[in-house]
Amino acid sequence: MYIRVVVTPGAKREKVAAHPAKHPDGGEELAIAVREPATGNRANDRVRELIALRVGAPLGKVRILTGHRSRVKMISVSS
Repeated sequence: MYIRVVVTPGAKREKVAAHPAKHPDGGEELAIAVREPATGNRANDRVRELIALRVGAPLGKVRILTGHRSRVKMISVSS
């Protein structure tokens, strides 16, 4: 499964919200706000944890495919 994610690091509150995607393919994307800063890969690690909790998958099955240094990421969840 592939999930498109828009991340806001350094937020006051953590939040995960689904909304229609703005890209031409349509579908949905997740907007995730995390408290961790973008430095030291901490925000990416927290995003992986939140997605694993949301889909009920182990953390090792959640990978960031693209966007390691970007707010927009493509996440893969293996079965």
